[in-house]
Amino acid sequence: MGNTSQRLPIVARDEWLRPVEEELNRRYARYTDRLAAIRRAAGSLVDYANGHHYFGWQRDEDLAGWWFREWLPGAQDVYLFGDFNGWQRTQLRLDRNNDGVWSIFLPDALYAERLTHGSLYKIHVHGDNGWHDRIPAYATRVVQDQHTKDFTAQFWQPDTPFDWGDDAAFRPSEQEPLLIYEAHVGMAQEREGVGTYREFTEKILPVIHRDGYNAVQLMAVAEHPYYGSFGYHVSSFFAPSSRFGTPEELKTLVRRAHELGLAVIMDLVHAHYVKNLNEGINALDGTDHLYSKPGEAGYQRYWDSMVFDYGKGEVEHFLLSNVKYWLEEYHFDGYRFDGVTSMLYHHRGYTDFDCRDRYFDQGVDTAALTYLTLANRLVHDLRPRAVTIAEEVSGMPGICVPIDDGGIGFDYRLGMAIPDFWIKELKDVPDEAWDLGEMWHVMTDRLPGVRTVAYAESHDQALVGDKTIAFRLMDKEMYDHMDRASQSVVIDRGMALHKMIRLMTIAAGGSAYLNFMGNEFGHPEWIDFPREGNGWSYAHARRQWSLARNGLLRYSWLGDFDRAMLHIVKRWGVLDEEYPYCLQMDTQNKTLVFTRGALLFVFNWSPTASIPDYDFPVREAGRYVPVLSTDERRFGGTERADMKAVHFTLPVCEADGTERPHLRIYNTSRTAQVFRRLKR
Repeated sequence: MGNTSQRLPIVARDEWLRPVEEELNRRYARYTDRLAAIRRAAGSLVDYANGHHYFGWQRDEDLAGWWFREWLPGAQDVYLFGDFNGWQRTQLRLDRNNDGVWSIFLPDALYAERLTHGSLYKIHVHGDNGWHDRIPAYATRVVQDQHTKDFTAQFWQPDTPFDWGDDAAFRPSEQEPLLIYEAHVGMAQEREGVGTYREFTEKILPVIHRDGYNAVQLMAVAEHPYYGSFGYHVSSFFAPSSRFGTPEELKTLVRRAHELGLAVIMDLVHAHYVKNLNEGINALDGTDHLYSKPGEAGYQRYWDSMVFDYGKGEVEHFLLSNVKYWLEEYHFDGYRFDGVTSMLYHHRGYTDFDCRDRYFDQGVDTAALTYLTLANRLVHDLRPRAVTIAEEVSGMPGICVPIDDGGIGFDYRLGMAIPDFWIKELKDVPDEAWDLGEMWHVMTDRLPGVRTVAYAESHDQALVGDKTIAFRLMDKEMYDHMDRASQSVVIDRGMALHKMIRLMTIAAGGSAYLNFMGNEFGHPEWIDFPREGNGWSYAHARRQWSLARNGLLRYSWLGDFDRAMLHIVKRWGVLDEEYPYCLQMDTQNKTLVFTRGALLFVFNWSPTASIPDYDFPVREAGRYVPVLSTDERRFGGTERADMKAVHFTLPVCEADGTERPHLRIYNTSRTAQVFRRLKR
């Protein structure tokens, strides 16, 4: 592939990649070679990813009974036990084949009355680390004893299959931008305690739908032993967390979301797994190199967890089967792949990406690159309309380039620099010193064709120890002055900037948008999961939706603005254009003017300067009318500019002698105004 005619499209389109063309060719060849090997062995990638149809419990109607299988190549002895055999650890020994798969068959004649839906079980494994009671890797249901707090696998085989009706995997059409509402089922309820799939279905999905989002991204779906991990230290990759309810209740949630027109995206954690022996898959066969590489190479020291060995065939099979499982069994509409940067590099991304070679040197985990490419191919082969999003901060070339063009194949990447920018501005820079050039650069710093999910703040900022944008802006004033009768310059500033920051992010930051639940109305409380340090309290592991519905408080104004913002973005095709077009960057008056879609945006970031007859160029002559302002009374503003005004362009001769249409408006301080041009 060295000559121009044979170049991969990713190289042909980007001269910056020409010096590393051979490495990109090798990267693509590793993927195509592996895919060819999979097809020779299984017929297709979709058929290959069927580990969940072979391992664990599998019904055999011909033999009238149940097979149980587990891959444990390093084990010396393996037994199956549970309440169906009186918890006798060494009664039912499994047999080992040459591939390290241990299996046992339980005939109905002996176990039909004992091995029933809801039965509890574990495996007893003898390995290099001794004898241990473990939970199988392919367990599809794991429950926790409320008294001992131990986790145990559960035989989950309802008599009646779940009724999906005419449900089909859903995704917003290509004509509709992806507007994601990120949520955590357990802390989505207002009461103190752990929320359930059922509560989320009945109470939260309607809110997400009403607010104008078209996708819900669920965190913490796969089972995890520590609730406060936010779901990122997974222990059982095929089991939805039982603390929120049953598998059928999760399926009901997805089905109802689809009925409301909401896609459901799962936060998929394949970057690492919990190191716990009692609950997870670490050292499941007694060795330190079952799902990981041995020694330090298998340990993620920054996260105190274990890293997958992506180059091992059985691990690849496990992970690809997991990708297929959630799409097939639970009808998820795609994935947000967590921790992609950690996956891509042996140094886990903790380095300076100061030159091109950092993306192609020995620090790159080439096996992880191949795995992620296969995973994207599998998702889109199985569900062509599914969506994949990469949490990737290093800027790895090709992350969102189509696979056949030499890329890795994600549909979107998270614009992680955007929330970092807003944190920096709010923490370290006075309002009057905000750099409009830097703001514009951060918002638009994305390669053509790389679809970016823009977001103003991450879920991490809502945790104790950090601050949301609302809390950073208004801090303790939120507790005393968020009622509409109070007077507070801190609250006034916070309300104004909260709306402007969110509108700037969605209007300029990407081709999709994400919000973490509660942030749209400035939720005042941080997230503090129950722990020893807070007396195991659930007081802060919840969302206070009533604040946003209280007509006496200002939170409702922020929520109302969020809905109006999403409405105009969808109605006027704001995200249809890849980039915004800058018309004027007025550093003296702290005003930024740009267009995107059919709308014109004017952001006045000045704390004090309101300018009558403010003049700026526009792309088309005509009449312009306001469609949204952060300063409207319905959003808690003072509505200094007339929302019913019609603005006519005037011809102005520019310095180069050309005549351009200009517009004049009342440019009020700390306000974003949005206009559209009338067709007639």
